Amino acid sequence: MSQYIINICYQVPAALSGYYFCNLVFIKALIQIFALCILSQAHAQECEKVLFNGKVVDTLRPQNFYNLMVINKSTGQGVFGQPNGAFSVYVNAGDTVFLSVKSYPTLSTIVVADSNCQFKGVFYLKNKVQEVEQVVVRPLKTLEQIKEERSALAMRETRMVTGIEALQSPITALYQAFSKKEQAKRWVAEQEHKDNQVRILKELLRNYVAYEIIELSDEEFENFISFLNMDEDFLKTASEMELITFIKDKYEHYITMKK
Repeated sequence: MSQYIINICYQVPAALSGYYFCNLVFIKALIQIFALCILSQAHAQECEKVLFNGKVVDTLRPQNFYNLMVINKSTGQGVFGQPNGAFSVYVNAGDTVFLSVKSYPTLSTIVVADSNCQFKGVFYLKNKVQEVEQVVVRPLKTLEQIKEERSALAMRETRMVTGIEALQSPITALYQAFSKKEQAKRWVAEQEHKDNQVRILKELLRNYVAYEIIELSDEEFENFISFLNMDEDFLKTASEMELITFIKDKYEHYITMKK
């Protein structure tokens, strides 16, 4: 083929003679182009597999351990990288490869083989933007403080005319017994009393959770308190050991019921 190209000549009239000559510079250029085409075809045939050598790096927060998975999307295969972020895997030219590192956004790249059938690269990781929910920190009351509140637990008085006073003022007694306004006052006082009981029980439960006596979230307290159905007098007068024993026993039944 090269001999054929060499024999190709451009016949150009000479300025002062009738000779013809070959443009050797042009011929050499054609030979070089032809040789490059042959080499490219041979290179494409040789790169049946491409060695992909790479490394992931967090420049802002250098890590001693990267939980890295190299995933070839084109073939569906994946391998783990080294703890230092380096990896080496055989792929095909044109494959799409994902670099998945725990706690970081996934990176992707397309394999392009070099003259040595290799693909090398350093890939820089960017931290995820994390949205942190607002956390309300409540200081725990001591068991002694809660005990004082338990002992003082009482419903706000809404005075009712009874006994001799009712006989002396029957109209007032009837009004208090049937008036919607008076009934509303009593209802409000009862609800406040129940809320105080629930509040005290929640303080107790937070202490028991902190001391790992029970395992409940704040969201579960309401349901568990309803399940306890604790008597008011027992709440007011029970000792710490009696309360712990009672609540622990109820908690075990509560957990069994939820399973």
